[in-house]
Amino acid sequence: MAVKNEETLADTKRYNPKKSIQCAKSVRRGSHKWRFKVTEGEYVWATRMDRISLIRKGLPYEAIEVISKRANLPVKQVLNLFGVPQTTYNKKKKDKELLSSRDSEVILVLTELLDFGLDVFNDEAEKFQRWLKKPNISLGGARPESLFDSLTGIQEVRNSLNRLEYGNLA
Repeated sequence: MAVKNEETLADTKRYNPKKSIQCAKSVRRGSHKWRFKVTEGEYVWATRMDRISLIRKGLPYEAIEVISKRANLPVKQVLNLFGVPQTTYNKKKKDKELLSSRDSEVILVLTELLDFGLDVFNDEAEKFQRWLKKPNISLGGARPESLFDSLTGIQEVRNSLNRLEYGNLA
C-alpha cells in the first residue's frame, strides 16, 4: 500500500507539458494590445474587431516605413512586397493618402507577427532578425521574411514561430 501511495505522489509531481501549454495559451490570450506609431498618431488594437475597424479606415503610407524598420527590411523591399513603385509611394506619402484595405491589413498582421516573434525569442531582436533571414526547413526552405507578401505567408511564419515556441521543428 505504501508503494502505491509513493507512485501516486511521484505522478503528481511529474512535469505535465499539457498543463504548461494551457498556461502559456491563457497568458497569450490576456489583454495584449498592439501598437503602431506614425508621426500623425498611434494606432492601437486588442481584438480582431479593433483590427477590422483600423483596416476599414486605412493606415497612412508612412506605415510602410514603420514596418520596414520593425522588420529590419529596406523600404524598397517592403514596397516590392506591396507592389508599390517608389515614385507612387513618395507622392502618396507626401499627400498623406491612405493605404488600401489589403495593404493596411498586411501591415497590422505583420505588426502582430513581429511582436509575437520577439516574444518567442525572449525580446532578443538580433536573434529574431537572423531567424527571419535564414532559410527555414518548416517553411520549405524559404526565408520567413520572403513570405511577408501575403496573409497566408504571414500565417505560415506565425505557425513556424508557434512550433518553435513549443519545441517543435522550426
